[in-house]
Amino acid sequence: MAKRSRTAGRPGQRRPLQRTGPRPAPTPARASAPSRPPGSLTPEEEARAAELEAQILADEKAAEEARKAGSRARATEGALYSSAPLAVRAAEEYGYVRRDVRRIAVVGGFLLGIMAALYIVVNLTQAV
Repeated sequence: MAKRSRTAGRPGQRRPLQRTGPRPAPTPARASAPSRPPGSLTPEEEARAAELEAQILADEKAAEEARKAGSRARATEGALYSSAPLAVRAAEEYGYVRRDVRRIAVVGGFLLGIMAALYIVVNLTQAV
C-alpha cells in the first residue's frame, strides 16, 4: 500500500501547483510577410465583426423580449392563481401526486394478485 500524502488529503485543500520554468517567447512563423500594426483590421475582418455584432444584438433583443413576455405572463397568472379557491389550486398542483398514488395502488394490487395466485398454486400442489 502506498504512503498517503498529507498535502492534499484533507477536504477543502488543493494540491500545490506544478510550476515550470519561464517559457520562451514565440517566434514569428513568417518573417518575410509584411506585418500590420497591432490592432488594425482588414476590411473583410471589419465586415465580419459588424455582422457578428448585429447578430449578437438581435439575439439579445429577442431574449429580452421573451423575458418581458414571460414576466407579463407570470404576472397575469399570479393574479388568477391567487383568486382561485384552495381546492382548485390543490387539484392543479397535486395532479402528479394523484397519478403516482394511483400507479402505486395498481402495482401493489397486481403484486397482491400474483401472491394470492402463487399461494393457491402452492397449496393445491401439496394436496395432490
